[in-house]
Amino acid sequence: MKIGIVNDSALAVAALRRALALDPSFEIAWIAGDGAQAVQMAAQQTPDLILMDLLMPVMDGVEATRRIMAATPCAIVVVTMDLGRNATQVFDAMGHGAIDAVDTPTLAEADAQLAAGPLLRKLRNIARLLAGRVAPQHALAVAPRAVSAPRLVAIGASAGGPAALAALLGGLPTDFGAAVVTVQHVDEAFAAGMADWLDGQCALPVRIARAGETPQAGTVLLAGTNDHLRLASPSRLAYTEQPCDYLYRPSIDVFFESVVEHWRGDVIGVLLTGMGRDGALGLKAMRDRGFLTIAQDRATSAVYGMPKAAAALGAAAEILPLPRIAPRLVQACGPAAMTWQPAPPV
Repeated sequence: MKIGIVNDSALAVAALRRALALDPSFEIAWIAGDGAQAVQMAAQQTPDLILMDLLMPVMDGVEATRRIMAATPCAIVVVTMDLGRNATQVFDAMGHGAIDAVDTPTLAEADAQLAAGPLLRKLRNIARLLAGRVAPQHALAVAPRAVSAPRLVAIGASAGGPAALAALLGGLPTDFGAAVVTVQHVDEAFAAGMADWLDGQCALPVRIARAGETPQAGTVLLAGTNDHLRLASPSRLAYTEQPCDYLYRPSIDVFFESVVEHWRGDVIGVLLTGMGRDGALGLKAMRDRGFLTIAQDRATSAVYGMPKAAAALGAAAEILPLPRIAPRLVQACGPAAMTWQPAPPV
């Protein structure tokens, strides 16, 4: 995999060189000292992946990501110092199509393999993603329908997702008539910050989903760990390590398929911008079940991967531009009814 490095720090570049040298499948294509130079070099020689710093002279990493994804799109991972303090810029870069973020490895660590571990794990997963390896499809059990059960809107997003989610969720009113659960491909280190970030832009409250809770109308729940979020019963959310070999963590397919297996009310599945194919099979299972399924269209997707895969499978009953998805959900769900509580076990 050919990799471009964008960083103005000589120490950071040295640390990244050392890390990439540990895996012979990674080759450095070029090194840029600022975002403007990166845009130019990516146009001349588009690599498989770019390691993008955030804070640089001339042009920062957010603007460079936006321009590269518009002109010569490729996989971009934000690699910078102190990601926690730069969370807003991380979400902005992901909104333009960056697919992940990780702290810059340090040269101070004597064990180079240990220091490079988090970065290399992400890069190897992305290499598998670019190679098109996906989890096998399997037969699903199907939950019985119950008229009295509430509606659920299940949303999946990846690269470009933060901005798309902010736009979609920001268009839902406080009396929205369905529970909303979202799975965004984001490292658990950023999940809580992303929930807070979205909460500040939406009328509905947004928070991390807690194990054991029941989705309720009037609240948006966001998957919050590197384990998979799923429905473990007709009403209770859970986190699970299994399947442990899935490339995507948390996986949209795992959540969507658990909804088909357990949720007893009506469901609307929504698959937004993202690289790869995660969520396409789960959305197809929803459509086969008779649920309304929506995929974001090509023109408004920062990365037209997951929605494209869903369209190719016939998984999306409707393919809509991003600004039309929230109004369509409001039309389909109407205002919130009384808070639903599951019947106690017999």
